[in-house]
This record gives sequence, C-alpha cells and structure tokens, in this order.
Amino acid sequence: MSSNQEPRRRFLRQMLAVVPAASVTTGGALTQAACSKPSPPGDTPVAGAYRPDYFTADEWQFLQAAVDRLIPADSHGAGALAAGVPEYIDRQMETPYGYGKLWYTQGPFHTDQPAEMGFQLNLAPRDVFRLGIRACDAHCRARFAGKPFAQLAQHEQETVLGQMEHAQIGFESVPAQTFFAFLLAHAKEGFFADPIYGGNKDMVGWKMIGFTGARADFADWIDQPGVKYPYGPVSIDGRRG
Repeated sequence: MSSNQEPRRRFLRQMLAVVPAASVTTGGALTQAACSKPSPPGDTPVAGAYRPDYFTADEWQFLQAAVDRLIPADSHGAGALAAGVPEYIDRQMETPYGYGKLWYTQGPFHTDQPAEMGFQLNLAPRDVFRLGIRACDAHCRARFAGKPFAQLAQHEQETVLGQMEHAQIGFESVPAQTFFAFLLAHAKEGFFADPIYGGNKDMVGWKMIGFTGARADFADWIDQPGVKYPYGPVSIDGRRG
C-alpha cells in the first residue's frame, strides 16, 4: 500500500503471477471456481443491477469501497468495480467453498504458524468476511468520528487497508491481516477469473494482460515466435471479448 506504487499494469501482472501463493486462504482458485455457480451464458448484468445474496447493505458498501482501493480504475483500464469483483465475491459466499466445506476445520489450530502451514481458524470464508467487515467498520467508527470504512476519504481507506495488511490493527473476531489477505486474494480472483463466475466483466482483466482465455487451438501460431496474437479472449461459455 505504498504511496510510490508501480505502474498499475506491472502491479497486476505481478499479482497474477503470485495468485497460487497468495490464495492459501481460498483452498485453491481452481477448486473454488469448480464449486461456483456460473452465470447463464450471455448474461452480462447491467451496472448497478446486481443485488447481493449474502452481504448486507452495509457490508456491500464496505466490499465495494475496499476492492475499489485494491484495484482502482486508471489510464490502463477498468478497476474492480467495473469488472464485477464484488459480484464475484458475493457469489463465492453461497458456494460449498463459502461455507468452508472444502477444508478440514476441526483443529487443532495454531494461529502463530506461517501462512504456508495452511488456514488456522475455525471460520468459513463467509464468516471471515462478515466478522472482518464488522471489525473494520467498528475500528473506523472509533477513529474517524463515527464513520464506517465506506464513508472515509480514499487516502484514509488506503491507510486502514495498509494497517490491516501489516498487522498494525488488532481485531478480536478475526486477525486483521488474515481478513486483508482474503480481501486481496478474492479481488485478484474476481478480476482475472473466467466471466462465468460473475467477475472479469467484458474480460477486462484478461484484455489488460493479453490473456486469451479459453481458446483451444493455437496451432497456427506455434511457428510464429514473437508475432502478436491478433484475437481477443474467449470465455468458457463461448463469449468473446
């Protein structure tokens, strides 16, 4: 969350490269996606029309504000909001993954272990989000004249996110650093996942990094090293970007 951020395109390329390592809290993006409920083919929701199934109105405002700071729109392309990242996260909360059914959660738990040792809380992902949002809003209200996170100025929101990232805030219900890791991992997944899972609308994430999506045949280009691939991305369900 440094003020001297790299150019956004390079930052997002780096995020994509480390998704497998950073997604230890998700139990694996591929397994998670397999449990997701795909959008109907050709279904491109109108901006503002989506109504969350899991998150409350206040939680939804927090989620939108938070992912907007993690992946903001800029001169390189659309951000998390235009890509439908909040919608993607909400859909995940109503899957077996969201209910924690993909993990062993019977303990014992060792919360002092590094992330490489696996998830160490008796909480399902949907609980981490709910408790984390509640704790973060309570923290903000106590320090910003009664304002929840979504009502803070953008630089204040970035400060709070940075404090969570570096464990400079203490939440009782869920570690602030763990909650931040969930936010960041799901924001990246929602920005780069196949659009059938609710995010990456119009394949904006794929277009930004030049990813071709689910195209199955590149035989004509094997013997053309260095030649730019001329076709846009394709979703699993056949939609073209």
